[in-house]
Amino acid sequence: MTRPPSRAALIEAARAASAKAYAPYSGFHVGAALGFADGTLVSGANVENASYGLALCAETVATASAMNAGARGGLVAVALVGGPAGEGGEAQSGPEPVTPCGRCRQVLSELAKLGGTDPVVWCVSAEEVLELRLSDLLPHAFGPESLR
Repeated sequence: MTRPPSRAALIEAARAASAKAYAPYSGFHVGAALGFADGTLVSGANVENASYGLALCAETVATASAMNAGARGGLVAVALVGGPAGEGGEAQSGPEPVTPCGRCRQVLSELAKLGGTDPVVWCVSAEEVLELRLSDLLPHAFGPESLR
């Protein structure tokens, strides 16, 4: 039986993804990694745009990649790393963990609800890993069942 990616594997994948961020305006690199029950690991980095409202968050990029690969359920864990880019381009996390923005909470919630899961979300800082459930970050979320 396949196991979901470990916390360490997801955090490392998020950190590696942050090095691929396109963040010429803010200089703030974010990497996200999604872990699925079947062992799949998908990552993404933030992509900024000169028209700021068109920027894509790392969680949204990772979710779109997962959906494009056919993932429609089984999301069990998310890792998020963010901060100014270091010499290697990876995010240099500050003292406070970066949590998903409201839009990303909703996007992640949609993916999780497709499989009936409530994934753990690991938000990484230089000093700690904040562990929350997605339902704690977005209680009473709007989802597919809301449209029935």
